[in-house]
Amino acid sequence: MSMALDDKLNAKALSMHKLYRGKIEVVPKVPIENINDFSIWYTPGVAATSKAIYDAIMMGEDISCEYTNRCNTALVVSDGSRVLGLGNIGPLAALPVMEGKALLFKYLGGVDAIPLVINERDPDRFISIVKSLEYSFGAINLEDIESPKCFYILERLQEILDIPVWHDDQQGTALVTIAALINALKIVGKNIRDVRIALIGAGAANIAIYRYLKIVGANPKNIIAVDTKGIIYPEREDMEHIKRYNPWKYQLAIETSPNVRGGIAEAMDGADVVIAMSRPGPGVIKKEWVSKMNRDAIVFACSNPIPEIWPWEVKGAGARIVATGRSDFPNQVNNSLGFPAVFRGILTVRARKMTDEMFIAAAYAIAKYTEETGLSEDRIIPSMEEQEMYVREAIAVAEKAMELGYARRKLSRNELEYEIREHIYRARKYMDIAIRSGLIKTF
Repeated sequence: MSMALDDKLNAKALSMHKLYRGKIEVVPKVPIENINDFSIWYTPGVAATSKAIYDAIMMGEDISCEYTNRCNTALVVSDGSRVLGLGNIGPLAALPVMEGKALLFKYLGGVDAIPLVINERDPDRFISIVKSLEYSFGAINLEDIESPKCFYILERLQEILDIPVWHDDQQGTALVTIAALINALKIVGKNIRDVRIALIGAGAANIAIYRYLKIVGANPKNIIAVDTKGIIYPEREDMEHIKRYNPWKYQLAIETSPNVRGGIAEAMDGADVVIAMSRPGPGVIKKEWVSKMNRDAIVFACSNPIPEIWPWEVKGAGARIVATGRSDFPNQVNNSLGFPAVFRGILTVRARKMTDEMFIAAAYAIAKYTEETGLSEDRIIPSMEEQEMYVREAIAVAEKAMELGYARRKLSRNELEYEIREHIYRARKYMDIAIRSGLIKTF
């Protein structure tokens, strides 16, 4: 039944994308009542603005955010080498995904985002291109870049840019997963310090999740990771190669260092939690493997478009809580609950950097909001429809940025909430007006 639904959805998606020819456009934010207004917004008036920015630069100041939209604009950039569920499809085929990301940035976070695909596979040249674009943006969102290249690109850009950079497949996936896990563990009454966790997949998402698990208190010795060759451990024959070319994965191997050998089945045997970020299923995880997990098991099967195992199979095997990456099942672990609010928060205070502390603050804000508004086995995390969650999360990120000294602006809690709420609700007001007036046609 789900496969038939997917076929119908795919057909509709193709039809609608062709009809609208993309998902975003640029519209003015200033009033234009007659042609004379361009003497303010463009020539000759704009020269005064440019000169003011230049004069400030000569004095060692940057006032560009006071006179342009730079600090509400994010770059969504990819080389198309690891598109979710599709793999290495290249930059041109990745463009619809980047447009979709830009749409979510605006609709959920009030952030203006520019989709950009770069036909460059060399990581250093890719970094150089992104570096050259720094002055047009307030923050950078790296998207759908293959592992382990994505780790190097992220770390290097974080070093050389004076604006925040993150990789959504790492930090975005990780913070939302941690938020969901915090609440799932509350329901089953288990402590993260004690649970045994199996990570299925050892790409960008699960390596970042592993790092965040440690931050929130998980014991590395209780974690087993599995890649395409089986359980990861230091003595594995390919570990020297991994040590040289993927030190991020090697760190996971030496810190977890499990005694168990084998594959997914052995990693899941006796586990309390499974977090699968591997490849589309079904059948990647077997029902009988779930049945060998501990009592009140938690299974996150998050591959898209098809989870590693269907949710009803997980429940049928005795697990207590199941989450996927899909919106048509309960407990959708989706990056869209993270990046719009995180960027909203850091752009509002004009942060210089993003840090793990900010992302963990976001995770706890999501978890707390969920608990306050109704926590259950089928609601361990909010849905994308809950605007108030984005407001709370963005405030938490902004406050953490100010606390850590990375914010260029210092705002009170009331000022933060007012600005953040205005941005987040503005996008939906625009959409309502556009639909009602017929500027955007619905079918």
